[in-house]
Amino acid sequence: MRNIIDECAVSAGIFTREQIERLGDVTLFFWRILCALPAAMKKFHLVVEQMMHLGVSSIPIISIASVFIGGVSAWQAQYLFADAIPLSVLGAAVGKAVFTEIGPVFTALIITGRISAKLAAELGTMRVTEQIDAMTCLSLDPYPYLLAPRMVAGVVMLPVLTVFSSTIAIVSAQLLAQAALGLNSAVFYQGLKWLFRLQDVIICLVKAFVFGGVITLSGCYFGYLTSGGAVGVGVATKNAVVAAMVLILLTNMIVVNILI
Repeated sequence: MRNIIDECAVSAGIFTREQIERLGDVTLFFWRILCALPAAMKKFHLVVEQMMHLGVSSIPIISIASVFIGGVSAWQAQYLFADAIPLSVLGAAVGKAVFTEIGPVFTALIITGRISAKLAAELGTMRVTEQIDAMTCLSLDPYPYLLAPRMVAGVVMLPVLTVFSSTIAIVSAQLLAQAALGLNSAVFYQGLKWLFRLQDVIICLVKAFVFGGVITLSGCYFGYLTSGGAVGVGVATKNAVVAAMVLILLTNMIVVNILI
């Protein structure tokens, strides 16, 4: 009879094998999307439509979240460094944190709950109701019609949303610093300029670009391969969101180690 150690080893081996197989499936899935990009760009109206759905429609929730992100960043920076640095450099601390880490990561995590879940549920419903099968029967490749436009829209719009979110976060941090801490706005923005580097913006945009691809790829992959009816749609949506969040944190660590 197997003991507990043997069972754990077998379970770990099965899990590892399944994840390696899934990684291969995702890689092939992503490659097919890349191959469909030229055909998808000929249907640019589909890309614009997805930009509206995935990007423009996300502005309200991003705006609300960014206000709180900026306020909390300013308050925490003041609390952590109150005895170490003068209040005049609060803008530098907030700007550095927002541009390099808080802005892209928090924006991606917030958008994941909306975009990745939306894509998985949308494509999963099309799969279980046999709409995708109907397209295949009509000799219409789903990749340039359904998947590639969503991928392009996510990759393009997330950097835009990240810049928008970071701007609102910094402005809200300045307003809180002025209202609650008595810090003059000119002093805040002078401190922001003090440690500002173009590399910070590049890191922010690269992260947003990668996160946009991760979020849309996760939603498209799990949604497109949905099975099991309505229950399968729910499972695909859950898996898409969880996988996207884990991959955001993983790719964030990789990008940081490469660029910094």
